[in-house]
Amino acid sequence: MPPKIRGMTANSTTQKSSLRRFTLMVSGEDALDSDPGRDSPPSGLPQECFLLGEKLPIAPVLLLGQSDLPVNPTEVIACLQPVHLHATRDHLVLMGQSQIDLTNEESTKLLQVALPYIEEDFQNKVLFQGQRDWFIPAGPFTHLATHSIDQAHGRNIDWWMPRDTSEIGIAKLWRKLQNEIQMLWHIDPVNEAREQCGFPSINSLWISGIGKLEDVRTPTLFQNVTQIYGEHPLLTGLAKHLGIPQQGEIDFSNVVNGFAWLGRPESAWNHLKNVVLNKGLDEIKIIDFPKGKARCRIFTAKDLHKTSWAFWKKSEPLTWKEIISS
Repeated sequence: MPPKIRGMTANSTTQKSSLRRFTLMVSGEDALDSDPGRDSPPSGLPQECFLLGEKLPIAPVLLLGQSDLPVNPTEVIACLQPVHLHATRDHLVLMGQSQIDLTNEESTKLLQVALPYIEEDFQNKVLFQGQRDWFIPAGPFTHLATHSIDQAHGRNIDWWMPRDTSEIGIAKLWRKLQNEIQMLWHIDPVNEAREQCGFPSINSLWISGIGKLEDVRTPTLFQNVTQIYGEHPLLTGLAKHLGIPQQGEIDFSNVVNGFAWLGRPESAWNHLKNVVLNKGLDEIKIIDFPKGKARCRIFTAKDLHKTSWAFWKKSEPLTWKEIISS
């Protein structure tokens, strides 16, 4: 028997439940192939949309998670990230931030060089500088359409560059600022030292996540969640916004009403499955995003084994690969 399916979308209505449930979310990819005729990229990765809502206010959530600053819920904030654009024969590819090994000291020095240009064009002061993320009120860039590095990395950036929405010329203004900073950093001692050590240069600035905290729309499942697990930076800010405790690693002695978004969910599956089979949980809810659409499935103890016509044989437990590929 296949597992029961309850609630196919992020916005399905849920009731307060007395069931002891653990929810495991699995990252998905955007469905680029679903509409080959589209003239712009899909807005956000499916898990970003699921957690934050269609307006995708990623920047204020990241700021909330990285700092102790009070975040004005009505202020539109942008996230700026120093990045490396890798040149291929005919286009540029955005590298993920985990690949560039940027230090705090390098980040500070690069921001100092770029700061006058950034604050002049944004008409605001930088709110907070993290190691990889810098935050500033969006000012004239408020309505720019952008995409997170998580979504755009490893791809030709031509299609993923910021675009105008309600006002023509804002994307051009951003590209002008980006080009100015690229020229400044090209001759900066930070990059000279990095290249001598074999590290990729920090040769561009990325903008994304523009939004305000009051636009966060979390799925109703968080009404029953009492613990959040996972190391993605979005989770830290989201947990703080919701007032729910959060930590990186799962405490398998405290999984009732837990929610996890893990880089390697398969590493937790056997532990979670055993908790259910040992009656420490009633069910596991798995949320994944086949073809970019949210899918929610409930697994109880009887769903965790393969069915067989050979009734005299002991049924085998489902593997994580079988769960996720079904």
